[in-house]
Amino acid sequence: MLTDITIGQFFPGGSFLHRMDARVKVILLFLFIVAIFIFDTPGGYAAMCAMTLGLGIASGVPLGMLARSIKPLWWILAFTFLIHLCSVPGEVIARAWIFEMTREGMVRGFFLCLRLVLLILLSSLLTFTTSPLALTDAIEALLRPLRSVGVPAHELAMMMTIALRFVPTLIEETDKIMKAQQSRGVDFESGNFIKRVMGMVPILVPLFISAFRRADELAMAMEARCYRGGEGRTQMKVLRVTHIDYTAIAATVIFFVVLTVLKVMGI
Repeated sequence: MLTDITIGQFFPGGSFLHRMDARVKVILLFLFIVAIFIFDTPGGYAAMCAMTLGLGIASGVPLGMLARSIKPLWWILAFTFLIHLCSVPGEVIARAWIFEMTREGMVRGFFLCLRLVLLILLSSLLTFTTSPLALTDAIEALLRPLRSVGVPAHELAMMMTIALRFVPTLIEETDKIMKAQQSRGVDFESGNFIKRVMGMVPILVPLFISAFRRADELAMAMEARCYRGGEGRTQMKVLRVTHIDYTAIAATVIFFVVLTVLKVMGI
């Protein structure tokens, strides 16, 4: 279902994750993503799973909403697992036609899928606990040093945030169009592949028209408010690093030390 797609949604709350500086959250997310691929021992994965679950509970975001962020990508996870299951050489545990399923492939496929799940969950926690405005300011602040080499930091941050913000809107619009077309007798589920693709035309045409209309309305609204880019602009809410952020950074350092110990010990 399209309603299961949670990309770009913000869940208001008062948890410590909501109150953290958005810049710190973006940096820590990047570090955790790097850690997912570096600390690849069973103990490391167990620690990161426990950490992710703890952050999900502490954030106040319903765990069901976090789980729905994985649902749209289940077929990618299943395909990744099957590819490794049937392509990695090792001890054969089953055969199907010309394919041999190995124990080593099953283990490698499972851990690779676990990496993707952790990456999705941690990224979803960022968008669930950070408002689009704060995310824009954070991305702009992190890209600001690149302005010296001609990179338009504000414009890039604005485009990224607008695109992320309108994902839920376009999903909702698509769901409405599909229900309207189904009420008129359009069938999206039966027939061969070509028929299903052709059946998407009644959805794509009004969706593109709606997207262009929304983009035009947004542009006119920004012009009406005298938007002229990032030069000379100020922020209503200035980003500040507080004791919560310092505590989170210290906890992250300790967590990385634990992961390093587990990696060295091979646990």
